[in-house]
Formats: sequence, C-alpha cells, structure tokens
Amino acid sequence: MDYRARTASLLVVAGAFITIFLFIDLGGNWEYALSRRTVKIVAVLITSVAIGFSTLVFQTITNNRILTPSILGLDSLYMLLQTFLVFLFGSTHMTIMNKNINFALSIGFMILFALIFYRFLFKREGQDIYFLLLIGLIFGTLFGSLTTFMQVLIDPNEFLIVQDKMFASINNVNTDLLYVSIGAMIVVGIYSFKYFKYLDVLSLGREHAINLGVDYDFVVKRLLIIVAVFVSISTALTGPMTFLGLLVVNIAREFLKTYKHSVLATGTILFSIIALVGGQLLVERVFTFTTTLSVVINFVGGVYFIYLLLKENRSW
Repeated sequence: MDYRARTASLLVVAGAFITIFLFIDLGGNWEYALSRRTVKIVAVLITSVAIGFSTLVFQTITNNRILTPSILGLDSLYMLLQTFLVFLFGSTHMTIMNKNINFALSIGFMILFALIFYRFLFKREGQDIYFLLLIGLIFGTLFGSLTTFMQVLIDPNEFLIVQDKMFASINNVNTDLLYVSIGAMIVVGIYSFKYFKYLDVLSLGREHAINLGVDYDFVVKRLLIIVAVFVSISTALTGPMTFLGLLVVNIAREFLKTYKHSVLATGTILFSIIALVGGQLLVERVFTFTTTLSVVINFVGGVYFIYLLLKENRSW
C-alpha cells in the first residue's frame, strides 16, 4: 500500500470519527446538540492543523523527532499570563471573563515573546538552532516556576479559575474565537506556503540545505515565527497539549513512510483529528467528563514518548 492509499484510509477513519461524534445520541433537541458539536469539530480542525503543522515544521528544522514547539516555552508563557492576570486583577476582571480579550492578550504576548526571542538569538548570522532550544528550555522552566509561585499566593477559589486554563478542553469554545482563529490561520497559512517547499531540503540538515542553495538562516527564522503563531493560536483557543504534536507527527512518519512533507503534513493533520475526536469521545462517552481531553492525550503521548526514547537508545 503506497502513501496515497494510506492517506485515503486516514481520511476515511477521520471522517468516520467526525460523523460518529456529530450524530451519536442527538436526542430530541437535536438542532442545539448538533450546533454545539459542530463548534467543537471546528475547534478540533483548527487545533489539528495548528499543532500538527507546527510540530512537523519544528522537528524538520531541529532534525529531531522527539522535540515539540513547547520546548520554546510558549505553553509555559500562556499559563504564566493566565495566572498573572488572576493574581493581579482577580478572576472577575474582564481580561479573564471576556474570552475575546483574553484570547487576544494570549496570542499577542506569545507572538511578541517569540519575535523578541528569535530576533535576539538570530541577531548574528549562523546562530546554532540548539542554542535556541536551550534558551527556550530555560525560559520555560523560569515561566513555570513563576507560575507556581503566584498560584501558591492567590486565593484558592481563584486558583480554580487558573486550574481550568491548565488543561486543554474543547467543551467551552467561544464561537467568536473560532472566526478570529480561522482568519489568523488563513493569513499565516498563505504566508507559510512559499516556505513550505523548503522543508524537504531542510530535513537533510543545515549543511546539505546550504549546499543546495537554501538561505538557511533566513528560511528558518520565518518558519520559527510561523510555528510560534500556530502554537499561540491553538494554545489560546483550546489550552496546552504538550504531547499531541509529538504523538501524531511520529505516528504519521511511521505509517506513511515518506520524506515528502506535503504528504506528512496531510497525514499529521488527519492523525490529529483522529486523536482529538477519539479522545473527546472517550472523555464524553466512557469517562463521562470525569477527566479532560489533555489528560488522555498527554497520557498516550507520554507513553509513546518513552517508547521513542527507548527505541532511539537501542538503535544508537
């Protein structure tokens, strides 16, 4: 079976999962239930594209299959911002209660951090990508420590508001946020289209890419900004999901067995849809909302991450 047939089979499975999610147990008030589920599916599609594409691009740039964009500290920055707003203004302030304002602040701060971060680190040409990862890891640890410090100090009742932000969920997505997210995704997608063609060459490594005529530093800077924007949108819309990208990208590579990023991107997005819709079905139908989607995704992704580490260790 070639990658075209495999991709078609993934499309059928993803479509089946979406159909089951939309129409299972609609009940008497089916119009309301269907409209609510449609909003969730749209949120799943946005998150799947953002996380799947950003992780694929990030792993290609770093030439490492066990890294995710969360190592840059963007997820930790999101939690720091949410905790800081509650710590400074309280949980009833409009920056927390108004989802549109909170969404705009979250995306704005995360993109601003990424721009300053990348501009500072890439001020000189030829900056090592692994130095970027090391600094990102340090910032992530710093943000996490500051977040924990403020969470200890705030009122326990307000901590519950912060706790809701700690876990990804598609149950309470604001419809207005979907329109903003879709618009942002389209703009960034159009911008990233002209750099997508370089990914196959970048996967060969820095030296080979430069020898083949790619302006490596210029392209990598733009791709990292695109990664930051996609991660910002998905995190602000549904919350942090650390291991989703790692899980779906590696499974797509193993399943499709191709180097072509056009195929891998499609497969990664389809696997993301399957994982998110399947995880939400488990949360709603099996666990009856006693757990969250991020717990299911991070549990499976964490187990797979350990498997990858053991596999790479054996091959080494």
